[in-house]
Amino acid sequence: MNSKMWKNRVVLVTGYEGFLGSNLTKELISFGARVVGIDIKTGRKDTVLTREEIKRMNVIKGDVADHALVKGAVKRHKPSVIFHLAAESLVNECNRKPVRGFETNIEGTWNVLESARLNKCMKAVVVASSDKAYGSQKILPYTEQTPLQGKHPYDVSKSCADLISLAYHNTYGLPVSVTRCGNIYGAGDFNFSRIIPDAIRCAVKGRTLVIRSDGKFVRDYVYVDDIVSGYVLIAERMLKRKVFGETFNLSDENPISVLGLLKKMYKLMRRKPDYVILNKAKYEIKEQYLDSKKARRLLNWKPRFSLSEGLSRTIEWYRQIIN
Repeated sequence: MNSKMWKNRVVLVTGYEGFLGSNLTKELISFGARVVGIDIKTGRKDTVLTREEIKRMNVIKGDVADHALVKGAVKRHKPSVIFHLAAESLVNECNRKPVRGFETNIEGTWNVLESARLNKCMKAVVVASSDKAYGSQKILPYTEQTPLQGKHPYDVSKSCADLISLAYHNTYGLPVSVTRCGNIYGAGDFNFSRIIPDAIRCAVKGRTLVIRSDGKFVRDYVYVDDIVSGYVLIAERMLKRKVFGETFNLSDENPISVLGLLKKMYKLMRRKPDYVILNKAKYEIKEQYLDSKKARRLLNWKPRFSLSEGLSRTIEWYRQIIN
């Protein structure tokens, strides 16, 4: 990564207080970027951003589904780079409230893209998608050429947002790239419905972990710092006019089952496994994992942290914040 490229550059981050957004924003601020952040919530305590870092930002409280708000922010601040991370990221919540999920994930995306299209200063738009955009596939791992065929509300919202993003590049020449990531974990994820933070919290507090699935679902897990570096590298390549209209899978390419992951985590925490399997998960994909060769080839990106290293760092971070 080239930190000099970001010095005094105006960068808009939607969803800046979320898990990935806050980690990315922290990195950009450390590079000297002038970050503008949009989030439906602001001033949250559950963020890795410090008060001093937030004071160095221009913060806008609002919803990306609000076209006037997004358009006004882009017109006023004139960012040259946008990282669009704001989304309804919880699969169950999106399935429970599909219209709200579609408004945030689809309408929110075209609001950002349309505002960027009208901004002559725009050099790069990086849109955060998900491996869920591919839907359920018989051939694994997913490559960037795998068809987008989500079947349930969350998955469909990501498939649609991807296609809309690429349409803005193909039709209007907007400098857009799309990321599709494996399951991200690390410091700052306060969503305890996810397996890694929930397992750590339960172990620290001496509780029994509840697994909604049968424990055999297979995923790939990638440490948040590696994803942040991937996003930054993509934007830097775009600023050098080397990649536009591309999609990139970001993964450590080491899929593991939920039970396999827990075995590793309990060993690292020096705790006896303590969980109960409900086997009640609905509309979940049994196996999904990514091929990241394209990112390795075009971006020279690869994860710095193995699963064991990333988990160890994550466990230590949660131990310090969980009472």
